[in-house]
Amino acid sequence: MSQPQVKPIPDGMHTVTPHLVCAGAADAIEFYKKAFNAVELGRVPGLGGKLLHAHIRIGDSAVLLVDEFPDWHSFGPKSLKGSPVTIHLYVQDVDACFKQAVAAGAKVTMPVEDTFWGDRYGKLEDPFGHHWSVATHVRDVKPEELQAAARKACG
Repeated sequence: MSQPQVKPIPDGMHTVTPHLVCAGAADAIEFYKKAFNAVELGRVPGLGGKLLHAHIRIGDSAVLLVDEFPDWHSFGPKSLKGSPVTIHLYVQDVDACFKQAVAAGAKVTMPVEDTFWGDRYGKLEDPFGHHWSVATHVRDVKPEELQAAARKACG
């Protein structure tokens, strides 16, 4: 009897998937539910209540989470004194999403504004130190317009 064909990329996953390390991954899941309407798809608890693996969905995208495990060289942004990574979310209503995320405990690092590249856009930091940019595309910008606007904005 032959084995069923296994898909190299499982259903519901995309080529690139953020995998966040959090000090308090279970709390992070609850925050993402409140801030971004995340849906929890599963978790694998380890000893001491830490999560070895968790899987949530925000919109149509998967996000994986794990607790910090210093013995495995796995640290979240707060332990590392910051993060160079920003996770970008496109949403239907950036203003409503921003308000919801701030009410859930996110810190505004850049208020929502209309941008030269055609998005209404702002940035947040979640309580676990991860950076998020949130946007709604509001107008299409031709490449030559984008180049001119970028030069003007960035001097």
